Amino acid sequence: MAVDRIDPEFRALPLAALADAALARGRELGAQHTDLRVERIVSQSIDLRDGTVTGVADSTTVGLAVRVIVDGVWGFASHVELTPARAAATAERAVAVARTLAPVAIERVERAAEPVHADAVWVSDYTVDPFTVPTREKVELLTDWSQRLLASDGVDHVQAGVAVVRENKFYADTAGTTTTQQRVRIDPTITATAVDRAAGGFETMSSLAAPAGRGWEYLTGDGWDWDGELALIPELLAEKTKAPSVRAGTYDLVIDPTNLWLTIHESVGHATEYDRAIGYEAAYAGTSFATPDQLGTLRYGSEHMHVTGDRTVPHGLATVGFDDDGVATGEWDLVRDGVLVGYQLDRTFAPRLGLERSNGCAFADSPHHVPIQRMANVSLQPDPVRDTSTDELIAGVDRGIYVVGDKSWSIDMQRYNFQFTGQRFYRIEDGKLAGQLRDVAYQATTTDFWGSLDAVGGRSTWLLHGAMNCGKAQPGQAAPVSHGCPSARFRGINVLNTQEEGQ
Repeated sequence: MAVDRIDPEFRALPLAALADAALARGRELGAQHTDLRVERIVSQSIDLRDGTVTGVADSTTVGLAVRVIVDGVWGFASHVELTPARAAATAERAVAVARTLAPVAIERVERAAEPVHADAVWVSDYTVDPFTVPTREKVELLTDWSQRLLASDGVDHVQAGVAVVRENKFYADTAGTTTTQQRVRIDPTITATAVDRAAGGFETMSSLAAPAGRGWEYLTGDGWDWDGELALIPELLAEKTKAPSVRAGTYDLVIDPTNLWLTIHESVGHATEYDRAIGYEAAYAGTSFATPDQLGTLRYGSEHMHVTGDRTVPHGLATVGFDDDGVATGEWDLVRDGVLVGYQLDRTFAPRLGLERSNGCAFADSPHHVPIQRMANVSLQPDPVRDTSTDELIAGVDRGIYVVGDKSWSIDMQRYNFQFTGQRFYRIEDGKLAGQLRDVAYQATTTDFWGSLDAVGGRSTWLLHGAMNCGKAQPGQAAPVSHGCPSARFRGINVLNTQEEGQ
């Protein structure tokens, strides 16, 4: 049973008693809504340089948070002490905050309805809890990876690391919903560096493995071929060091999922967050060009563009059973046939868009932060008709570039003008790969780029990638999020030479 997989230290907390105390006190003080979150977040990071450990950091965050709505105004408070008396006192503080804010509140809170989910339990899709694996074994594996690369000609330095998180949340509200959840995520990294001492430069080659909602099995071969990739990295790095610099100009691009996920994140994921689209949220990463007056009419991209928001995909970093509003999660369309048709939102924003239900995008990264609208797993869907391969996409290009792996990026505060680089690039000549290039960045506006989408690969090319630390809000919060996509082909994209641009 799922409940048996929940961390026993979390299950041992007085969750029901904390909920009873907080909810009862909120009700007594006149709150029309009260909810309680209890969280325990355990994390560990390990870093090695050239096979030597440079850092091991362990942390645990525990606390409770109470939100209330009093006469249409939010109140929030949190505490580290997990006792019923403290939960009741925290509810009192939250009510006091709401009443203090009432004179300056511009709008009254209205929330979309949600069915009651009583005694629900959800656990993410993983096999081996990484916190059951001794730190020594983790270090040994990373050391082995490092030594394999360092033994190869042309590799001067290796950085390796892994970050793991186990997140437990208990939620209860006065409507009767109670949820207990556990999700595990892992982020392995390894980068080889070749130093050109004569020229004073260097090149790097990193693993293409994504952070994922998986357990330790991910690092032992379930979900990624580490042995195969480690054997290839030195060869790829050596080729990169000798590759010619790109000539700036217009090219057709075939973009691998290991690169395209980041373009989706920045140009679609953030742009379709409803709070950004209405200007409610402008901190950290700006607002959005994709405003609600264009819903149903904005030509976001070509007819091949079908993008969904999803909080349920297996191993997704933003996958969860219930959000921090007590909403059961699901999947929905954001862009369909190239047209903007939806947004990511929470229970507070759903009524503003005329929706009866939220699509489950409330999340707080700590018991001491208020839940805000956060990104779902935003994904480009593959060809629904045939399983078009990456090789077939490349075969349709006379002069172009195949882009693999993510690196640096830049986008404006409206999520509209951007440029992206990558890990490695290959010339495409007459439908075939013709060796690596260096110093490539592609540049476009969001609608021009997605409008140039000429074809998408099939299901076999689809890959889930993502990031552990998507930032938003003030005070800043970090959220994990994945983006799935197939290989895709884009026509007539402007390509810059980064070395020339930097001079």
